[in-house]
Amino acid sequence: MSKLKQLAGQTAIYGISSILGRVINFLLLPLYIAYLSKEDLGSFTAIYAFIAFFNVIFTYGMETTFFRFSTGKGLDPQKAYNNVQSLILTTSLSLGALLFLSAEQLSVWMDYPGKSHLFQWTAIILTIDAILAIPYARLRVENKSLKFALTKLLNILLNVGFNIFFIVVCLHVYEGDYLGFLQPFVGSFYHPEWGVDYILLSNLLANALIIPVLFSLSGKFSWQLDKSILGPMWKYALPLLFMGLAGVTNEVFSRFLFEYVLPENFYPGLTAREAGGIFGANFKLAIFMNLIIQAFKYAAEPFFFSQSEDKNSPKLYARVMHWFIIFCSALMILVAVNLDIISKIILGNKGYQAGMDIVPMLLMGYLMLGVYFNLSIWFKITDRTIYSFYITFTGAVVTILVIFLMVPQYGYTGAAMSTLATYVVMSVMCYFFGQKYYPIPYKTAKDIFYLVIAFGFSYLGFYIRLDSGILTFLVHNLLPLFFLGLVALMEREEISQLKKRLK
Repeated sequence: MSKLKQLAGQTAIYGISSILGRVINFLLLPLYIAYLSKEDLGSFTAIYAFIAFFNVIFTYGMETTFFRFSTGKGLDPQKAYNNVQSLILTTSLSLGALLFLSAEQLSVWMDYPGKSHLFQWTAIILTIDAILAIPYARLRVENKSLKFALTKLLNILLNVGFNIFFIVVCLHVYEGDYLGFLQPFVGSFYHPEWGVDYILLSNLLANALIIPVLFSLSGKFSWQLDKSILGPMWKYALPLLFMGLAGVTNEVFSRFLFEYVLPENFYPGLTAREAGGIFGANFKLAIFMNLIIQAFKYAAEPFFFSQSEDKNSPKLYARVMHWFIIFCSALMILVAVNLDIISKIILGNKGYQAGMDIVPMLLMGYLMLGVYFNLSIWFKITDRTIYSFYITFTGAVVTILVIFLMVPQYGYTGAAMSTLATYVVMSVMCYFFGQKYYPIPYKTAKDIFYLVIAFGFSYLGFYIRLDSGILTFLVHNLLPLFFLGLVALMEREEISQLKKRLK
């Protein structure tokens, strides 16, 4: 129980920072909707999917590798840090320069003619993200969760501040709405036709300013490239690179490919890129589940490795999975049944609610991603990372197949189906391989029961509409309460034991 409390405490700190940060960042969505066009939001969706994909290439599995080689017995954490960070600095600067020099061609390939600066800035963002990855990982390994959290929050606040400055303040000053004395100064650098340009520029500036802060917090570093250390690390990381590439394909390709796969005039009055903007905006409504998954991942990865030598660790992993599913299932129902309220606050009335019915499916997809993350511990601690490639490659194939088959037929729903189908397939594969090589006593029947009930309740609440708005709200929110009551009934023995321990 003390180990679960430790994990819960770490998750809470990461969760608070992640939730606060993402909520602050999430609040930019109404700002984008108010000030930018649907086409700009479509560009934002596609370019950030591009960034997510290349982030994996720039870090090539070295975060997880650093965890593995800095926490094992007989390993030197400082040497592991020096070597990994030196390698990342070398490769990220090289890759960043290559991408920067290819910006003109990329802008043509991705249908952004005359916008090569977007991909130059993207190259710089990717380079900085990679350089910061291992210092962030070191804070997690050393359980410095508060420093990690505060640094992440500072980065997000800077990003939000720059977005507001460029997109809102500069526009109104440029148009003479207020602070007229600053109009000549703002006019010297402000481009009123820019939209997604300022989103990328804000990201770049915020990341650049965080470099000295994070480097000062993460401790000493000295340049070191030792083949005897990097050799085993690279062998461990290579399958994780391919896993990451396949995984990010699963995660972002529905958003990246959407505008290129959707037939023109599929949605009357919208271009494919504008429809992509609507899809991306609704995808962001699934952020509530993604926040929990991300916070849990920050805390759980170093925690799982630190417990791997304990003979009771399989039972511990099973309990973590079980309560993770219960908590996330309840959250999914709560969000899904209140989507009408959430969407009005976030999306407003500019036509973005057209894709809202995909959100429960996306919530379930993210929940299954969390399940997969729990299941994946077996190949990380047994050094069978090659299986990660088999699983995620299969997931990538499923993603691409579903996108190309379903998006032309079902639009937004087809893209959401790719997310859910992919993570279900990956979780099933990971479970069966894991039980063969590293058996963990999961409560499989109960866990599946909770997932099915939660998914059913989510769509039931989403579609129930009564004459009275208040009555609809009350009926909707009875569903998560009913689910929690069901959990209390089925978990009464463990809850009873927990109460005794607390006393």
